[in-house]
Amino acid sequence: MNLNGEWEFEKDPGDSGVEREFYKRSALEGKIVVPFVPESKLSGIEDTDFMRTVWYRRTFSVPAAWRSEGRLLLHFGAVDYTADVWVNGKHAGTHSGGYTPFALDVTDLVQEGDNAVVVRAFDDVQNPLQPTGKQSTRYENYSCLYTRSTGIWQTVWLEHVPSLFIRKLRLTPDVDNGCLRGLALLNGYAGGRVLTAEAFLNGAHVSAVQAKATGDRVEFTLPVAEARLWQPGSPVLYDLLLQIGEDRVESYFGMRKVELKDGAIAINGAPVFQRLILDQGYYPDGIYTAPSDEALERDIDLAMAAGFNGARLHMKIFEPRLLYHADRKGYLLWGEYPNWGLSDNDPGSLQAMLPEWIEELERDYSHPAIVGWCPFNETGAGRSAALFQAVYQVTKALDPTRPVIDSSGYVHAVTDIYDVHDYDQDPETFRKRYEDFANGGEPFRNFPDIEVYEGQPYFISEFGGIYWSEVQDDEGWGYGQKPADKDEFIRRYEGLIGALLDNPKVCAFCYTQLTDVMQEQNGLYTFEREPKFDPAWLHAVTARKAAIEG
Repeated sequence: MNLNGEWEFEKDPGDSGVEREFYKRSALEGKIVVPFVPESKLSGIEDTDFMRTVWYRRTFSVPAAWRSEGRLLLHFGAVDYTADVWVNGKHAGTHSGGYTPFALDVTDLVQEGDNAVVVRAFDDVQNPLQPTGKQSTRYENYSCLYTRSTGIWQTVWLEHVPSLFIRKLRLTPDVDNGCLRGLALLNGYAGGRVLTAEAFLNGAHVSAVQAKATGDRVEFTLPVAEARLWQPGSPVLYDLLLQIGEDRVESYFGMRKVELKDGAIAINGAPVFQRLILDQGYYPDGIYTAPSDEALERDIDLAMAAGFNGARLHMKIFEPRLLYHADRKGYLLWGEYPNWGLSDNDPGSLQAMLPEWIEELERDYSHPAIVGWCPFNETGAGRSAALFQAVYQVTKALDPTRPVIDSSGYVHAVTDIYDVHDYDQDPETFRKRYEDFANGGEPFRNFPDIEVYEGQPYFISEFGGIYWSEVQDDEGWGYGQKPADKDEFIRRYEGLIGALLDNPKVCAFCYTQLTDVMQEQNGLYTFEREPKFDPAWLHAVTARKAAIEG
């Protein structure tokens, strides 16, 4: 039961709503459209001032069949930052972390007729132990920090499940051994119960297997003989059906593997130059929340039309639907974390971010489009190396199948791929910097006095960012001097892209960026998703074969 739509809403500037028992009120003062944040136009409020505490309320009724048996789960896609939830005046649970989903079992709290759900969201973007990504810590937007997103910003829904159900699913394709390895986590003890797993391709039955539960989990290996592989730009997805008791789960998987070899990132054994675009996931009318599912899909289509085969999902944990569309389209993704706002030299930062980072890894592990993880961005020499090493080790323990970059650009503690950020706007000096590396010299490092390159695949994970806007905006900016005209932009873009595609030591790049974002006007498309340049020209320049691809 989708609970998006109109909710009651009230700001709580003194953060006294719990003491005043807002959760028992029969109504709140205002209205809001969920899942859009109150700072956004689509919410119906559009208040961009600081809001540390806000409250939501709505009613729902439960079908009689749902109350007679099974369990009721109340799901939140994401609430920024700490959420407390009450149902019919009783506290149902708390979740901290503004970007990951959570579910509460409210079976014993619902009643016949109307039920009231109340949510309190607390969001302090100026707290150094709260990760905020690109949300501005000032009243106004500035530099590359943008309008804040407070409270509920992803879908809310109610789900009826059997008394025994699959609560988490982890799928690992094993291309070399022709199988899918699965782990189904259950909501309680189910020792001896049998789970059936079946794979289908284009409606045709491929294979089936049965496995017994041990405690509250079931591990299974599903044969996939002569597998058709999930490839970038040419994905094959198998349908998956799981059944245990009365619970039935439909999902999908892709057969693909990621390896690092010979200085390249190989997909299914072949080197694939990753032509990534920086995607920050902001929208003019929804801010953090896309106005529609079609808008999420369109962002992928825009990037692919310009010749890119993937994206860094930058400083935000994106909506799961975008990952689903990437799986369907064969679009490569790097999963990142919105670490800005978090003090990276405070030991408390590990406690603040690690639980949410683990939730992201668990949520997105089974997506074939995800080909790497990066929990931090642009951290300097003052950061705690122990923090980065700990997060890297946890990530590798939870997912040994993908490469991990500890921090994108600047200073590394431990990393599978060595990456740098380079916004040099002169194509000649830019090319020369990396030609030295191709000819046996030392690679460019952001902090050469303290950084050591250990022979990893080499990735320019931010570059470009060429400033271009045909609308006069005194607040707008991009990297370097704005080109005098489109011809100069074309020469600069072709020169920067060509320098990296032609270099046999470079395995990937990420161009900044897909769209303008508010005052940052260096996108290939406007903030409204209109092309600034001919996508066919962009595609010809960006998608041509790279030296490392042979």
